Amino acid sequence: MTPGARIAATMELLDEITGRQERPADLVANAFFRARRFIGSGDRRAVADRVWSILRRYGQLKWWLERTRHPERGGRAIVSADLILSEGMDIAGLENICDGGTYRPGPLHETEVRALRQMEGHSLPHPEQPDWVRLNVQEWVAPHLIEAYGDAWGREISAIENPPPVDLRVNRLKATVEQARRALADEGIDTEPMRFSPDGLRLKRRLSVVTGNAFQSGLIEIQDEGSQLVAALVDAKPGMQIADYCAGAGGKTLAMAAGMNNKGRVVAMDVYESRLDRSAQRLRRAGAHNVERRALPSESGGGDNAKWLKRQKGAFDRVLVDAPCTGTGTWRRNPDGRWTLKPEDLAELVPKQAAILDAASKLVKPGGGLIYATCSVLPAENERQIEAFLERHPEFKAVPVLDLWQDVIGTEPPSQIGESPYLRLSPLKHGTDGFFAAALVREEKKPPEKPPEEKPAEAEAEPAA
Repeated sequence: MTPGARIAATMELLDEITGRQERPADLVANAFFRARRFIGSGDRRAVADRVWSILRRYGQLKWWLERTRHPERGGRAIVSADLILSEGMDIAGLENICDGGTYRPGPLHETEVRALRQMEGHSLPHPEQPDWVRLNVQEWVAPHLIEAYGDAWGREISAIENPPPVDLRVNRLKATVEQARRALADEGIDTEPMRFSPDGLRLKRRLSVVTGNAFQSGLIEIQDEGSQLVAALVDAKPGMQIADYCAGAGGKTLAMAAGMNNKGRVVAMDVYESRLDRSAQRLRRAGAHNVERRALPSESGGGDNAKWLKRQKGAFDRVLVDAPCTGTGTWRRNPDGRWTLKPEDLAELVPKQAAILDAASKLVKPGGGLIYATCSVLPAENERQIEAFLERHPEFKAVPVLDLWQDVIGTEPPSQIGESPYLRLSPLKHGTDGFFAAALVREEKKPPEKPPEEKPAEAEAEPAA
């Protein structure tokens, strides 16, 4: 493709993503490229990379369009503004690209040129931009981020501007970390051990691993280091009964099964049976044989699954609740999430998370553990959620993650987690996605104390006759 054709495809894909906000950007992009087989792999990568970069600075670009009274707000206007503000292109260079040639954008209109000329010579930041514009988040989200990070919120959000690394979890059922590392090296893929996850490897440069033998034979899984640490906190051991209550496609399920060496039982549960079905291939590839999949009953009913769930009360040593959430911790890899999230989404999720926690807690046996996790950084979904749960369920107590770290994970813990009983991970401090996790334990039932036996009163002496 010519540079102009790439720009035209970028404009078109951006319109597809912003026009279909109910679907994640990666799914929209996959469908876009499937319908355009003529676009080669190198061009696909270039177009997708540009779109993802634009989504990371979308708020500032929209601000400039409004400031200059640009007549459009769609992909054409956003990409044109980005070429001038982010890449320093001038109007003449933009007009050369937008010349109406084959597969290239049509010529610029006079009203477009008038607005774009006001951007010429400027950079993306501007002193008049409010903090939430400068940091490319929606205005309503900013107070939640300030609550989470305080004065450091700007630095934390700036850290998600860079694309994430590729993180891998070594499948202990099939390989040691060193064996997997050598297998990847044989494929020309250089890795380094992770900072916190004992089973983790991080690629030194972004490459695809899914077609290689190490991935296809189940030696590795793609999984962010933060997600690995959440699964490790469950402390799944051979012989245990484990419930993964919101298992999804099974990433954490696989990690726990590997920790158990296929001994014991992991029950992967989810409301969406289709998600569980997608995990079947991953389980086979990983050689995980101790996983049972169960669809959770929906609001409309549940039939046999609802009856089964009732029978599991108090049956599990550990229950993991990786709750549905806003996904604010994954914005560095899903930048469209910054713009698709709505206030009503958070308002709906908080009570849903509470209901899930209440239901999942019934499965925990006395002395067993409940791990609650989200890939959100918002306190309403995290600390506030756990505080409310503990008020409703005094039989559960929070266990400081720092107290568990050495026995459960074994690496040097992040220094920041000593400030809170919970695990909070962020791209800025830890190089992971944003994660929250709380470890709770259900108190053992104590047998009721028997009242002290009363000694029978001595019979009074008979008076002398």
